Amino acid sequence: MSSLVGVRVCGLKTTVSMPKRAKKNEEAVDGETGNGAGLHPHRLHQITLKAPILYEDPPDKMTSKDGRAANMKITSWNVDGLRAWVKKKGLDWVRKEDPDVICLQETKCAEKALPSEITDMPEYPHKYWAASEGKEGYSGVAMLCKSEPLNVTYGIGKEEHDKEGRVITAEFPSFFLVTAYVPNASRGLVRLDYRKTWDVDFRAYLSDLDKRKPLVLCGDLNVAHQEIDLKNPKGNRKNAGFTPEEREGFTELLEAGFTDSFRALYPEQANAYTFWTYMMNARAKNVGWRLDYFLLSSALLPGLCDSKIRNTAMGSDHCPITLYLAV
Repeated sequence: MSSLVGVRVCGLKTTVSMPKRAKKNEEAVDGETGNGAGLHPHRLHQITLKAPILYEDPPDKMTSKDGRAANMKITSWNVDGLRAWVKKKGLDWVRKEDPDVICLQETKCAEKALPSEITDMPEYPHKYWAASEGKEGYSGVAMLCKSEPLNVTYGIGKEEHDKEGRVITAEFPSFFLVTAYVPNASRGLVRLDYRKTWDVDFRAYLSDLDKRKPLVLCGDLNVAHQEIDLKNPKGNRKNAGFTPEEREGFTELLEAGFTDSFRALYPEQANAYTFWTYMMNARAKNVGWRLDYFLLSSALLPGLCDSKIRNTAMGSDHCPITLYLAV
């Protein structure tokens, strides 16, 4: 999509045309105001020297608070196009990370077009795919497992949502694993009403699952919940991913009995993001959003060991996240 937006160039507000490549939440890359016209060039040079505040993923914690060792490792990654991600050596990183389950979002790939590099992976003999029915190269999720789940289902039981290929649910002996690519409210918030409907229906789906067995929800949930979860909250309050409606939807999901695992362990950690626009060198400057999550049912919280943001992994405009759990 293409639109005129305000961004910061060396600290100055200017207007650029967003290319088709820039996708979600770029309406305010930096979000501050003022055009700075007439600043002396030397002042511009000084502004560019300001060092970005980066986030360093701390050492992995392998033991839960109740003293159990992690025995389940799950990774989630919005790959922003599976075929391009494979070409960018995303699978090399997966093999090094070596999770028990890898969940992918925004695969943008029909099953018939999947690259052999991933369909033939012997490390993950159990592979599951969901793609958009009506739009080629749109949405899509995948789940690759070392051990075979007891059962796997697709969607949430509502055709208006399920036709876009956004959810896979796998049942394991002691929990459900749900991976989701939540709809974006889109530029101009043209899908905000749809997103609000999705939030209600998805919450009901998860709550019904939770009555049967505790669950882990992972994926790109397309919302930065609190101001700490994005670099420039003031400039993004009317933009997709940080509207009051989307944030309230996430709050209601937490109130339904689910916990943001990263915030449970790192409640005050700022500058920890999982998405950066391709525009304006945002990733190097760490001008980002935390859009990717592991949410846990309350029954699984005692076994939470760590919730990681692997922000040095390249290959997408999102980075992968990893959960360590004792189950």
